[in-house]
Amino acid sequence: MKFEFSAGGIVHKRENNKILILVAQHSQHHGWVFPKGLIGPSTGSGQEKKETKEEAAVREVEEETGILGKIEKELPAVTYWYQFEGNPSTGSGQEKIKKTVYYFLMQYVSGDTKNHDHEMENVEWLDIHEVEKRLTYKSDKQVWQVALRAINRRLKAKK
Repeated sequence: MKFEFSAGGIVHKRENNKILILVAQHSQHHGWVFPKGLIGPSTGSGQEKKETKEEAAVREVEEETGILGKIEKELPAVTYWYQFEGNPSTGSGQEKIKKTVYYFLMQYVSGDTKNHDHEMENVEWLDIHEVEKRLTYKSDKQVWQVALRAINRRLKAKK
């Protein structure tokens, strides 16, 4: 058994009196998800140190979607299991992986979805009411419910 740790974001913005949420379609499994990726080592300092989950979340959102977000709030982590199909030519078979994803609610800062990377085949801004219908996986739908409540609380507080 192997453990993986990823971080990602649920990015929102207001446009034409609507709240829009960033979602992406993965190039390999074609599921609609929130952008996320592995937490890795920091680069540039000469000394390898692990990047924080916050740094990884901002980096992954920007790499995968072309959008820079600013963290507003940490959301509950999501944990799930998946089966990694190894490479038969190297003798590595299937491996069970326990993955923990740290999500953050983020506000849009800048960027364009046309600048997404190869990991995502589509990146879209969806109306807040369309998000749950588009998401593919239960874990994304669960964290979305928490993010939605946080967004709604912020909207009520601004009134």
